[in-house]
Amino acid sequence: MARNVLVTGASSGIGYCVAKGLREVVDYQVYVTARKPEDIERLESEGFRVIPLDLASEQSVKDCVYELMLRTNSEIYAVFHNGGFGQAGALEDITREALEYQFAVNVFGWHQLTTLLLPMMRQKNEGRIIYNSSVLGFISLPFRGAYNASKHAVEGLADTLRLELFNTDIKVVLIEPGPITSLFRKNSLKMLRAKVNIEASVFRDQYRGAIARLEKVGSVAPFTLPPEAVLSCVLDALQNPQPKVRYRVTKPTKLFAILKRLLTSRWMDKVLLRVSKEENQGGAT
Repeated sequence: MARNVLVTGASSGIGYCVAKGLREVVDYQVYVTARKPEDIERLESEGFRVIPLDLASEQSVKDCVYELMLRTNSEIYAVFHNGGFGQAGALEDITREALEYQFAVNVFGWHQLTTLLLPMMRQKNEGRIIYNSSVLGFISLPFRGAYNASKHAVEGLADTLRLELFNTDIKVVLIEPGPITSLFRKNSLKMLRAKVNIEASVFRDQYRGAIARLEKVGSVAPFTLPPEAVLSCVLDALQNPQPKVRYRVTKPTKLFAILKRLLTSRWMDKVLLRVSKEENQGGAT
């Protein structure tokens, strides 16, 4: 009997790739979420089982889980937490409202969804809770503070939950991608313009450089991988009886994990500032 898997944020990029890949595996029956009506309609036209979900809305999360329970007879094996966005901008330019929205989508919505799905997993004492984190879940780059903080929070939640579920067969997994081909950069640019007063900022020149980078077509970061690199990790996390605690995707992620262990904080800061400068040519996201 196929196991039910929920993939959030499946309208594009990593979520879409993972949902499409899992759908081709006979072991899984895949349910996906999207927020925008046009994305829901498109995914349904492609044959996906779609449930509307706005992670920033507590009621929407409840409605999503209720609908999932009806469709699966309250049997869910795994969730791949992927829905989210990156709020770009210097921290002193990020308002409380902007930071709260970043956390509402990237952290609070994920946490609420997890707590509502866990009772169903406990019924069979098995399951997988897979968080799509980031290299920015364990390092930080300037002008990404809101996103850095949200991913650091996700890592803290996952590490704690893994300890609390140690005596069950419900496994908690973190996937930590580096640069992956997706619409993430386009969406970050949209949120930068929407939430940051660029012309009033002391960093306005850096923002202009960042916007030029974000508007470029194609990958701008070295060692960028396609989303299939994440799909292979999700498959292993689902199928391996003892999945890894962390799957580090792309060479930059693996390199930074090593450097973080070897370097002092001051030397690590120098490396990260150099990376940020080269990445953005003095830019800011």
